[in-house]
Amino acid sequence: MHLLSNDIVFPDVRLTSKEGILAIGGDLSVERLLLAYKSGIFPWFDDEDPLMWWSPDPRFVLFPEQLKVSKSMKQVLRNTNFEFTVNKDFIGVINQCSTIKREGQNGTWITDNMISAYIKLHELGYAKSVEVWLDNELVGGLYGIDVNNGVFCGESMFSLVSNASKVGFITFVQNSNYKLIDCQVYTNHLESLGAQDISREEFLTYL
Repeated sequence: MHLLSNDIVFPDVRLTSKEGILAIGGDLSVERLLLAYKSGIFPWFDDEDPLMWWSPDPRFVLFPEQLKVSKSMKQVLRNTNFEFTVNKDFIGVINQCSTIKREGQNGTWITDNMISAYIKLHELGYAKSVEVWLDNELVGGLYGIDVNNGVFCGESMFSLVSNASKVGFITFVQNSNYKLIDCQVYTNHLESLGAQDISREEFLTYL
């Protein structure tokens, strides 16, 4: 594990630990975050931990053409009263994501500093939000980073009512032109939608 200095550089991702941790320290400046995502690295840490940078191998991704939509979800999408928007309420989405309890985590990794950093990325056009509305209320959504080369790096999603985040994710993927959705690490939920592991080396070729 490598300790970062004030210089905006990262070690070679091949030096990542078996667990997927590459480095600790540094900051959440726009310059460092953009370099991280373009290098296949992302920040992830609990609110009581130091700033940690990850580049796991394998990498969990979704190729949009391999998106799986179940019969029940197709029915939900046809008959739903949900409304779908992009970049209408980034702050609302990231704040909701920060409050969601995650299995195996005591706190949130979406700290106040993290929220401020990603709001800056959003203002510069790099961070995107997807919103799902029901009766004019924000009930689901997700946010992530557009790396500007056909890759969207998903960061977090939330759902306040059943199927809201799934509707948002599926609709976003179906209406996007991305060649790859970076899901970072394995989850049952995303595997059910078609996400799969690929090697870090293959993932880096898309960046």
